[in-house]
Amino acid sequence: MPEVKFRVDQSRRFAEQEVRGHNRWHPDIPAAVSVRPGEEFRVECREWFDGTIHNDDSANDVRDCDLSMVHQLSGPIAVEGAEPGDLLLVDILDIGPVPQERGPVAGQGWGYTGIFARQNGGGFLTDHFPDAYKAVWDFHGQTATSRHLPGVSFVGIAHPGLMGTAPSAEMLARWNRREGDLIATNPSAVPPLALPPEPHNALLGSLSGEEFDRVAAEAARTAPPRENGGNQDIKNLSRGSRIFYPVFVPGAKLSLGDLHFSQGDGEITFCGAIEMGGYIDLHVDVIKGGMETYGLETPVFIPGRVEPRYSEYLAFSGLSVTESGEQRYLDSQLAYKRACLHAIDYLTTFGYTREQAYLILGAAPIEGRLSGVVDIPNSCATVYLPVEIFDFDPRPSSQAPRKVDRGQCAVSS
Repeated sequence: MPEVKFRVDQSRRFAEQEVRGHNRWHPDIPAAVSVRPGEEFRVECREWFDGTIHNDDSANDVRDCDLSMVHQLSGPIAVEGAEPGDLLLVDILDIGPVPQERGPVAGQGWGYTGIFARQNGGGFLTDHFPDAYKAVWDFHGQTATSRHLPGVSFVGIAHPGLMGTAPSAEMLARWNRREGDLIATNPSAVPPLALPPEPHNALLGSLSGEEFDRVAAEAARTAPPRENGGNQDIKNLSRGSRIFYPVFVPGAKLSLGDLHFSQGDGEITFCGAIEMGGYIDLHVDVIKGGMETYGLETPVFIPGRVEPRYSEYLAFSGLSVTESGEQRYLDSQLAYKRACLHAIDYLTTFGYTREQAYLILGAAPIEGRLSGVVDIPNSCATVYLPVEIFDFDPRPSSQAPRKVDRGQCAVSS
C-alpha cells in the first residue's frame, strides 16, 4: 500500500481532524502536505456531507442538509517544483470505499444517492421532482445493491467526483465576478443560478483569525466545475485514468474528494452518484511549461481502462421540444432531460415509482450522449440504460411488462 499522505479518522467530523482539509477554493489556503514529482501516495477522504447522511429509511437528512458545508476536500497537496504554467500529471492508481469493519459511517460498506429538494439545491429534473428522496446502497466487493431499489445490481465505476488545483488570485476574482453577474440577472431564482462566497461553514485548512475571515469572504464554492477541474463528476475518471491539470499557483495545491462508488452520466439528481467515504491512490508528476506547450487552459484526461463492460443497452432518445409542445432551437440540455424522462416513464411500467427510476438513472452506469446537434431545429440526446443491471428483462416484447410492487425509496416527511 502506498504511504498515506492525508489521513482521515472516519469517526470524526472533518473540522475535528488533526490535519483538516477544506471546502472552498482559494490560493491562500495553506498546503496540508507535500509530495515529490514521481511519488505514489494514498489520500483518505470523507464523503461530501461529512457523515451527516444516515443509513436509514428517511430522506429528512437529505431534505435538511446544509449545502454550505460541501465539498469536504482532502488537501491541498503541494507538489514540489510545480509552478504556474506547468501541467500537473495525476494518475489514479486505485480507489475504493473505507472498509466496513472500520465503522458505521457513510461510505464504510455502504453509500447513498439523493434527490435534492428544489428549495435546497434541486437537480436536473427538479421541476418534476421537487422533494427530497434517498436510496441507500450496500457494497459487495465491486457490486452495489439497494433495499430501496429492488431488482437492480451493478458493478460500479469508482471515481473522484471532484479533483483540481488551486486557482490564482486573478482567476478567483474572475470566477466571483462572472458568477455574481449571473446571479444578478435573477437573484431570487430557486434553485439559485450560482453560489456566491459564503463564510458560514467554511473550512479552510489551518487558517485562523483575521486571515481566515478574509479568505472565507473571498473563497469560491466548490459546487461547479471550473478551469481548475473541480467538481466535474466524470464517471470515467476511474482507475487507470491520467489527468493533466493546469497549474495556477506555486506547488499546484491539488485537492480532491466527493468519492463515488458509481454514477450515471450527468449525475442527474445532483446527489446522483453513490456517495462514499474512501481512499484514492495517486501518482503525480510535472510537465514544465505544459500549459503553453499544449495550449491548455482546462484539464484533459485519458479515461481509465478498468470499468464494467455491458453488451446490451436500451436507449431512450429526447428532442429539444418541451413537454407542452414548444419547439426550442438545438437545446441539447432540454433534449437530454426529455430522454431521461422517457426512461423514467418506461421503468414505471415494471413497478418502479418515478422517484426510484430517477435514482437508478443517477447512480447506475448509464451512458448519456449528444447524438445530434446540427439538424435544425431539433437537438437529439440519448440515454443508454444497461439491461444487465436488472434481474428481469426490461426490453419491449410481445408480452406486456410484468408490473410488480417494488416498494419505495426513502422519502422525506
